[in-house]
Amino acid sequence: MTKVINKVVEDLISEFTEVRKLTDDLFKTLSIEDAVIQSDPFGSPPNWHIAHVTWFFHKILLKYGQKLNLEKINLDYLNSYYQKFEKILPKNDRGRFPRPTVSESLQYRKYLDKKVLLFLEKIDEGSNSLTKEIQYDLQLANQHEMQHQELMIYDFQNYFERFPDSNDNYCPFKINDNFDKQAQNKKHPKEMVKIPGGIFDIGFYGDGFSYDNELPEHKVYLYPYEIDSTPVSNGDFIKFIEEDGYERYEYWLADGWDVVQEFKWNSPLYWFKIDDVWMKKDFFGTLAINPYEPVINVSYYEADAYARWAKKRLPTEAEWEKAASWNEDLERKTRYPWGNEIRPTQEHANLLESFLWKPALCGSYEKGKSFYGCYQMIGDVWEWTSSEYSLYPGFKSRFSEYTDKWAINQKVLRGGSFATPRRQIRNSYRNYFKPHERIQFSGFRCAK
Repeated sequence: MTKVINKVVEDLISEFTEVRKLTDDLFKTLSIEDAVIQSDPFGSPPNWHIAHVTWFFHKILLKYGQKLNLEKINLDYLNSYYQKFEKILPKNDRGRFPRPTVSESLQYRKYLDKKVLLFLEKIDEGSNSLTKEIQYDLQLANQHEMQHQELMIYDFQNYFERFPDSNDNYCPFKINDNFDKQAQNKKHPKEMVKIPGGIFDIGFYGDGFSYDNELPEHKVYLYPYEIDSTPVSNGDFIKFIEEDGYERYEYWLADGWDVVQEFKWNSPLYWFKIDDVWMKKDFFGTLAINPYEPVINVSYYEADAYARWAKKRLPTEAEWEKAASWNEDLERKTRYPWGNEIRPTQEHANLLESFLWKPALCGSYEKGKSFYGCYQMIGDVWEWTSSEYSLYPGFKSRFSEYTDKWAINQKVLRGGSFATPRRQIRNSYRNYFKPHERIQFSGFRCAK
């Protein structure tokens, strides 16, 4: 029994250390001025992100009776939305109250790092018992910080995009410059693949961490369908724009058309034209839109309108999950499109640790394709589905107010993006955003 506990604790320590270091690395290239700005009500200041995720660990340690001495640091503004912890700072105000200061946030992180590791070491030595609840709460805290790593990268893109100077930009601490030379970047042409219908078990199964909203696994019935083998590309989407896609109401849901009219949308977020060429400022500066990359930073409304224009539709989340996970030869689901045994690597998918800082070209990652021949279902861009975010039949919350209270007026996205940490994503992972939101790195593929 002791050996088992030691292995679990060892894994928790390893993951905690890796996650915390990556957050520090993402943050360390920012100036203090850039670290405290809230660029949009959707997002948060980077300084708030790094302090809030630490506050989350703080609350878990307090739950298990750990004594902490933090009276000198102002932590009043770090509760995001947990009613059980009282005193919530409205999201829109996070940039108006830059407390703790940047130096205090970094101090706070170091202090909590030591306390969390000490707590885990006591478990390893037998001073505390490792219950399933403690294990889940600490895994959740690690996963929560991974989510904020990605949210922080959305905020970097949104904030620095406002400065016309290409060189006035976020500076990633690490960039993979050799990707285009690698064999896995050979491209597969876009096509639609046929998926048989029948009863399908949707949801997480097996060992390892999952969020409670991925459970319980349950049966759904699917009619036969077809789904794109690759995400919709920028070039595909430009054709929609050129055929007056943003000007023809018949392609749009009523709410979506209202948004288009109110905010005068005529392209994906961040796009603009210079001499009839679509341009965008991303992490590499201001460049022409690459027609072969997946379209990104589009809302559900835009994805749905494109699908109508193309005489297709968006897949349901069950259709998406089956296309990604079902292996007919094995007669079972797999955790990743390519199988269960190998965690995502740079040969399988473009995730945060690939350090590409942009989507790979459509049809990349031969080793990452699913049994049915779908490419890039993990990484590159989150993919909108037509499914409403609701809790599965028999859902039981494992940490109240985390996934449960958001099950209204949101759409499910699947698959992860180039900013999603590799330890976070799997075929059953359910993300969710409101249909008008597009600061997140979201794209889509079509079905019919």
